[in-house]
Order: sequence, then structure tokens, then C-alpha cells
Amino acid sequence: MVVLTEPDIDHLPIIINSCKSPSFFNDIPVIDLSKPDSKNLIVKACEEFGFFKVVNHDVPMEFISKLESEAIKFFSSPLSEKLKTGPADPFGYGNKQIGQSGDIGWVEYILLSTNSEFNYQKFASVLGVNPESIRAAVNDYVSAVKKMSCEILEKLAEGLKIHPTNVFSKLLMDEKSDSVFRLNHYPPCPDIQEFNAKNLIGFGEHTDPQIISVLRSNNTSGLQILLKNGNWFSVPSDQNSFFINVGDSLQVMTNGRFKSVKHRVLTNSVKSRLSMIYFGGPPLSEKIAPLPSLMEGEESSLYKEFTWFEYKKSAFKSRLAENRLTLFEKFGAS
Repeated sequence: MVVLTEPDIDHLPIIINSCKSPSFFNDIPVIDLSKPDSKNLIVKACEEFGFFKVVNHDVPMEFISKLESEAIKFFSSPLSEKLKTGPADPFGYGNKQIGQSGDIGWVEYILLSTNSEFNYQKFASVLGVNPESIRAAVNDYVSAVKKMSCEILEKLAEGLKIHPTNVFSKLLMDEKSDSVFRLNHYPPCPDIQEFNAKNLIGFGEHTDPQIISVLRSNNTSGLQILLKNGNWFSVPSDQNSFFINVGDSLQVMTNGRFKSVKHRVLTNSVKSRLSMIYFGGPPLSEKIAPLPSLMEGEESSLYKEFTWFEYKKSAFKSRLAENRLTLFEKFGAS
């Protein structure tokens, strides 16, 4: 385990959650993608949790290790060097500020588009980082994770008895798919011990606006999900598996049958946390609405139809913890 330190990060105000420190949640659905019943288990997990872990995936471990190695090189560099690859507008390097609406966290990150040509030459000024090496590492990793995401979405459609089964996955495969990739680094935060505060926020509570999110992190805990009973639970770390989140767009397309899960990340006083997240999104012009094939009987749509561009624009202006879908709910929707 490589512990990254960040002496250059300025002091950040501590954000404390008043509830007791959550316990680890060991009942997270675990989906073995090699099993024939995985399609039904995925549907059940999306209905009950909006979150699950996948094992026996086909993402090569060498892709994971290579990208983690490149990320460690980057985030271990002096802040003055890293800032040359920013600011995140929205793509590039960002530090502490999350979005444009005032949210902050004990986090630094790189946000990349999976389609447009990000200028990787920005990394040339960072000590120990080869622009072509990090480009290749990102491309290999994202390609493999995108393929896995599409497999999961097609199993999901099959479990829902939707035809064709590529109704969700084709949105990620579209050449105009507005998917993004994010590398988050949470440096150790000694202030936790100084203030005896266990709940310093690394990344505040939120849902993901896209269709599906695929998360992988190093062997450091911090991720928490909000269960239906209103309690936060910590997710045990597992550096060899992937965690899947239902996004807001998938919630709408299933007319609320699936719920996008609210989650957050807490910091660690000793270890750094490095996470990699693929956000699978549709093309900007794609219309998002409940699928007619999932509407039962006289069931009506809970949501107004909107384009992904409209929703993305609205989400960009909101605070992390806000329920972004409220603006798009029809009158009387729960």
C-alpha cells in the first residue's frame, strides 16, 4: 500500500455529520457476472439498494494496476505542478472545490471526457508523469470498464424482460455518449484526530446523474451509502471488485422502480484513498423518460421528458445534496 501525502493542500474547514460513526454494511448484494442468474440478482439489487458489487468481471488486473500506478505518480507530485493541468473547466485537475455551487471536500481529482480529446500534454509538466503513459492507461481501463458496464446493463434489461436488450447499453456505446471518467484522491487528514472528528467529509452526499456509475478504489475504506431506513453505512473496501451505482437517469427510465443511491466519502487520518469512477452517460440530445415497456397497466409517468443536456445543465447548477430530479417530477409524484 502506497500512502500518498499532500503537504501542499491548504487547511480545509471541517464538515461534521452529527450522527454516530456508521458501522460496516456487510449485506451489500454481490453479483457474480459469470453466473446465469446474475440478471435477476442485478434487478433485485437495483430495486432494493440501487447499489451492488460485481465479481468475476473481465477487466484485466494489469489495466487496474497500471492506471493506479500512473495516478499515484500524478497525485504524489507537488501541488504547484498539478495545478498546471487545471483548472477543471470541467475537465482537468481540481482541488477541494467540487462543482461550481460552493461544495468543497478533502479531495483532489482529475476529470476526463471519455470521448473528446483531452490535452494530455498538460501532464508533461508534472514530474514523473508521462502524458502518453497516462493516456494509454486511462484508455485501456475505460474501454474495459465500459464493456463491463454494457454487459451489466444488458443483463439488467434481460432481467426486466425488455427487448431489445441493448436499450440501455446502446446509449453508452453511442459515439456521442456523454460519459466521463474521474480519478479522486483523498489525502490522509491528520485534522481528524486533532479535532476528534470521525466524519470529515471527503466528498459530500449526492446521487450520480448519469445512467450508471462504476467505482473501483484502493484498499482504503471511506465510501458510505444511505439505506432506505435513513442510516449511513460504510462499504468495506475491496480493491479487486467493482461497485455499481444506479444513476438518476436510470431511475427515470425505470419510472422510479430503481432508485439512484445517495452516497458520500469520508476521509482517513492515516491512509490515502484513490478511487476511479466511470460515469456512463447518454448523448446530450438523448431524451430521458420512463420506458413504455416498463409501464404497467394504467401506470403513468412520474417524470417529465427531458434531454440529457437539460438535466446535466440543471445538475451542474445544483448543490451536491440536492434532489436534482425534483424539478423534473410531474405533479403528485412521490
